[in-house]
Amino acid sequence: MPLRAHPDSLAGWLARLERLHPSTIELGLERVRRVRDALGLAPAFPIVMVGGTNGKGSTCAYLEAILGAAGYRTGLYTSPHLLRYNERVRIAGREAGDAGLVAAFEKVDAARGDTSLTYFEFGTLGAMAQFIAAGVDVAILEVGLGGRLDAVNVFDADVAVVTSVDLDHMDYLGDTREKIGFEKAGIYRGGRPAICADPAPPGSLLEHSRRIGADLRCAGRDFYALREGARWTYRGPGLAWPDLPLPAMAGACQLRNAAGALAALEAVRGRLPVSEAAIRRGLAVARVPGRFQRIARAPEVILDVAHNPEAARALAATLREQPVSGRTLAVVGMLADKDAAAVFAALRDEVDAWWTCTPASPRAQDAAVLAAALRAHAGTAPVSVRPDVNSALAEARSAAHEDDRILVFGSFYTVAAVLDHAATQQ
Repeated sequence: MPLRAHPDSLAGWLARLERLHPSTIELGLERVRRVRDALGLAPAFPIVMVGGTNGKGSTCAYLEAILGAAGYRTGLYTSPHLLRYNERVRIAGREAGDAGLVAAFEKVDAARGDTSLTYFEFGTLGAMAQFIAAGVDVAILEVGLGGRLDAVNVFDADVAVVTSVDLDHMDYLGDTREKIGFEKAGIYRGGRPAICADPAPPGSLLEHSRRIGADLRCAGRDFYALREGARWTYRGPGLAWPDLPLPAMAGACQLRNAAGALAALEAVRGRLPVSEAAIRRGLAVARVPGRFQRIARAPEVILDVAHNPEAARALAATLREQPVSGRTLAVVGMLADKDAAAVFAALRDEVDAWWTCTPASPRAQDAAVLAAALRAHAGTAPVSVRPDVNSALAEARSAAHEDDRILVFGSFYTVAAVLDHAATQQ
C-alpha cells in the first residue's frame, strides 16, 4: 500500500522506504516503468549509463568532473552511499539537499498508487525527477546491480558503458562471466554507442551487442589508453587526446576507467562536446571516497571498498605499484555472500598481518569465519579477530610502526564505519 502519512524528514522517509517493500532487491522493470510513466518522466537531456562489476563509481566520477569542467550542469546518480543518502544524488557537482530528496519521494509516492517499489527503485525514480526539475544538461546513471533488470534501465541511455565483467552478486546474475556479461550488456541499446572497457569481454556481451545492433566500441580494439611515463594518450575510433595527466585516483585500473569515460564522451561529442582543457581538469579533480583513499600517514591508513576477486586483484596491483618501506597490515570486514577465499588469495602476498572484523550489517560475515578463511587461503601471516571495524583498526594501529601501511577494506560498510568514526572525532 502507498504511504499516506508522509514523513517530514529525509531520515523518516528512508526509514519508511526500508519497510515499504518485503525484499531489498526485486529485479524487473515492469513496476518501475509503470510508475515512471505515471510521473511523466521523459528526460530530454542525454543520459550516460554506467554498469559493470567494478569501476562504475570511478567512471561516473570522471564523467561528472569532465562534463562539469566543460560547463554542463550535470546530474549524477550513484549507489551505495557511505555516510549520507544525499551522496547518491548530485546536481551540478553538489549533493542533493534533504528538502529536494523529500519532495522527490513525495512525488514518487503520489504517483505509484498501489505499485510497490524497493528502496533502490524509489530512489532511482526520485533522482530522475530531481534532475528534470533542476534542468540538468546531462544525467549520469550508475547501475545498481546487473543491468538488464536494474531500475535505472527503464531509461534509455544515449551511451552505455560496461566497465568490467567479473564474478559478483552471483545469486542474482549467474555464476559465470558469460551469464553476468549478458546481464551487464542489457543496458546497451540498438543503434546507440555501447562502450566496453573490459579488455576481455565475454562472448555473451559481444553477441548481445551484435544481435541488437548496438554500436559496440571495445577497449583494445576500438579505443586505447597508451601510458607514457607520467602522461597518457587516449586514442579512439575518431580522435585522439594526447599528453593527458594520469588520473588523480590511484591504481592501474583507473586508467582503464578513465579511458572508458573518454570513449563514452567521444561517442556523444556531437551533443556534449568537451575540450581537452576540460578533460585535463576533470582527470585531475575526480575523486571517489573509499577508492584507495589515504586518511592518515605515519603509519599510512588506506581505505578501499574492494569486495570481490577482481577488485582484490586490482587492489593488490596498486599496493605493488606503491610500496612502503615497512609492512602492510590489513583490516578486513566482508559480507557473507562475497567470495572471501578468492579475495584473500589475491592479496595474500601483499599483506604481512591481518585483523578480521564483523561489519555493522545484517548481511555481514562473522569475523571468526573470515579468520578461518584467511588461515586456509592467505598463507602464514598472523590473523587476529576483533568484534568490529574500529576496534580492529585501533589494534592494527597499535601494532604498526611509522613506516608501515594499514589497509582497511572488504565492504562499503567497513569503510563507512571508519569514515563515520573519524567524523565524530573531529
